[in-house]
Amino acid sequence: MADPSDAELVRRWKDEPAPLLPVLHAFHDRDGYVSDEAIRSISSGLKTPLADLFGTVTFYHHISRTPGGLDRFRVCTGPICVLRGAQEMCDALNGVPMACAGRCDEPVPVIQNHRVLVGTHARRLREVPTPLPAENPGGLEECVFRHIRAPNRSNLEGYHATRGYEGLERAVTQMRPAEVVERITASGLAGRGGAGFPTGEKWKGVAGAAGGPKTVVCNADEGEPGCFKDRALMDYDPHAVLEGMVIAAFATGATRGFIYLRYEYPQTLNILECAIEEAEAAGLIGDGILGTDFNFQIHIRRGGGAYVCGEEGSLLNSLEGRHPFPRNRPPYPVTHGFEDRPTAVNNVETLVAVPQIIRKGADWYRNLGLNGQSGTKVISLSGDIANPGNYEVPFGLPLRTLLYDWGGGAPDGRNIQAVTMAGLSGGFVAGAALEATLDESSLRGYGSFLGAGGIIVFDDSRDMVEVARCAMAFFADESCGKCFPCRIGTRRLVERLDGDGVSGQVGQWRAEVHDIGETMMATSACGLGTAAPLVTESLIKYFPDQVERHVLQQVSVMVPTPTSLSGKAGSDVQRKR
Repeated sequence: MADPSDAELVRRWKDEPAPLLPVLHAFHDRDGYVSDEAIRSISSGLKTPLADLFGTVTFYHHISRTPGGLDRFRVCTGPICVLRGAQEMCDALNGVPMACAGRCDEPVPVIQNHRVLVGTHARRLREVPTPLPAENPGGLEECVFRHIRAPNRSNLEGYHATRGYEGLERAVTQMRPAEVVERITASGLAGRGGAGFPTGEKWKGVAGAAGGPKTVVCNADEGEPGCFKDRALMDYDPHAVLEGMVIAAFATGATRGFIYLRYEYPQTLNILECAIEEAEAAGLIGDGILGTDFNFQIHIRRGGGAYVCGEEGSLLNSLEGRHPFPRNRPPYPVTHGFEDRPTAVNNVETLVAVPQIIRKGADWYRNLGLNGQSGTKVISLSGDIANPGNYEVPFGLPLRTLLYDWGGGAPDGRNIQAVTMAGLSGGFVAGAALEATLDESSLRGYGSFLGAGGIIVFDDSRDMVEVARCAMAFFADESCGKCFPCRIGTRRLVERLDGDGVSGQVGQWRAEVHDIGETMMATSACGLGTAAPLVTESLIKYFPDQVERHVLQQVSVMVPTPTSLSGKAGSDVQRKR
């Protein structure tokens, strides 16, 4: 059968909601890249200005603009993988470096076409499934991982075997939407994607907002380095994600939903598509859900590779086919979200907790935490740690318990030097701060935050200035460029960590870095610009000796220039050693 024409590809999607991303992927899959001719066809078919469309297409890392791009090896050079020889592998494969691909528990991921391979040697790459979360080493009760290890959990039969969709049935047939919102509010469930906004309050805002149709968006674009929890939940518990979305729709009055899935998870895409088909066939998604007049459709939209799309404003703009810049707020998505209509944007982990809370009650969930904290959090643990992986911990668990009792400490007889919190966004935690407990109040007392729950461990063999440089380079590359404090500030901080422009004066270096970071935190448009300086601020705080050594190693020496043609000695110039 002949490949579909450009016009046919556009026509297949133009009347679907949020059509641009699937159209781009259709062209990308057919041709292996998106050509100028394809962009013109898409522009004409979707009635999108050509210049705007070109800017949007070129923003995404994985939408190739050169022939053969889809088949090239894209090698993760994120903060974990670069320590495992990723750059050497990239060179051996004649590949293309890519940002963190969400396989920090099993480096190094390599994407080629629609396959994800992993391994630490170019000749020994293999396709492997997502590692299943290990049993809770502390024997503590879980919520989102409660049944994830059950046999065949990813299909409808296996999900039903552990009382799956019972929460939805109870909500739709026995509760009013306001009662669902009240139960979620009483549970204390808050956003698990990083922002920590109370879920019940968000749903109440959408339910009470004027206008429609209303929308539920599942943010499955976990691009933060060191975070890979949502991939495990979607791969092994996809129906829990769907059930949470449908309950959210019932509570808010939404009639349509989107799963915005990060590009780097092609296997997850297939799993979610199969789960949606099963749920639709069983009357759990679609029209007349469970024999009622409640209707809700779910669509999957695969991203193109851009860290900033994990921010809800950028994500919504991406769905709408616009340039994925963060949005100015207010207004907020609860009143002006997708297509400027009321929208609830929730993270995967947040949504997976919802069915359990509806089924088992708000008090049950609140009591899962320790020391008065409510609920649990999935932590993605990676780096220089004996037992990397995903762990569901109660809020309030001591960080040291996770690192040493659960994670096994640093391997090879090394000691833990530092960890990063919130992936990279929370900066470093070291020294006395390792006595923190895993909750926002404790970590913020040490100048960090838990965020999405990625913790990267670095042992005492690591140069923390170089680790900080790699982290800041990631932020600089992923800055969307909308606001100059972030766009310029991240670059200036990379330069300071590289040694460029260093005078040899430690105090001056610290003052410049602090001034840049302070400006970024005060004036950046989104969380990337406000969080990135935590890397350098925490570096200075916990590793002053390494910072001083870095600065002094860059001290310039005075070297006389050759005599000028006039016979006069030229002025001295500074040269780096």
